[in-house]
Amino acid sequence: MQEEISSNGFPIDDDEPMYVISIAARLLGLHQQTLRYYERVGLIRPKRTAGNIRMYSNADIQRVRTAQRLISELGVNLAGVDIILRMNEQIRRLQAELEATRAELDRLRATRLPAPYRDGPVR
Repeated sequence: MQEEISSNGFPIDDDEPMYVISIAARLLGLHQQTLRYYERVGLIRPKRTAGNIRMYSNADIQRVRTAQRLISELGVNLAGVDIILRMNEQIRRLQAELEATRAELDRLRATRLPAPYRDGPVR
């Protein structure tokens, strides 16, 4: 997915609330009531303004698109979609943790330690 750039030239965070429900529904080809239902069942969690207006992010839009694909192409029900999406998020978090651990291990391996004693430690 190509990164969007704001009017000030900075990248837009995928979690940045950007779309009101009417625009989000139009982007997804869904009825607004469907988005409200997805929120009720916990599939998405749009942010709210001070006036309690739902605001959807690019991450919310992508999550619904993924859910639509799972439902239409694989016949997965909403409970299954929720489980699959949660597992995907957990896998992403674990992969990031693994990458950080590998980087730390590489850093530690690059550190030269003194050679161990041949006859064991000195007492």
